[in-house]
Amino acid sequence: MSSKILIAYFSREGKNYSGGKIVDLPVGNTEVAAKMIEKLTNGELFKIDPIKKYSPDYNTCTDEAKDELDKNLRPELTAYPDNLNGYDTIILGYPNWWGTMPMPVWTFLEKYDFSGKTILPLCTHEGSGMGHSESDIQKLCPGAKVEKGLAIRGGSVKNAENDLAAWLKN
Repeated sequence: MSSKILIAYFSREGKNYSGGKIVDLPVGNTEVAAKMIEKLTNGELFKIDPIKKYSPDYNTCTDEAKDELDKNLRPELTAYPDNLNGYDTIILGYPNWWGTMPMPVWTFLEKYDFSGKTILPLCTHEGSGMGHSESDIQKLCPGAKVEKGLAIRGGSVKNAENDLAAWLKN
């Protein structure tokens, strides 16, 4: 019996910090990884997309993200899956923002009951790894089995397919 996989991810294109400098990314790093995972697993993609867009300016965006975290906000999303009943495994992709997941990911996680599901965290970063996102996911989804996550440096995500395949295999 094969399990059904949802690849839920938050990603931000535009001006991002990558490889030690600010670069303009036409596709966000986490989205690049999510599409690789889709190819490797035949899972279904779902983009966690906030209604209120973040500034295209990197520094302004980081200030917005910090403000949301400090205020413990839950930005409303443009869409939500009807339910997660058909999925056994959720691969959850996000960048590390201020040591954890962006707040739209919190919105997504709090919307559903993940009891009995397996969550595989995937974090893109530029040096800060997973931060405390894995423990945050466990707190938000107490009935889920949260597996060891994979942290991928955003600047090298385009070459991460082998790392992703090995992680998914385990």
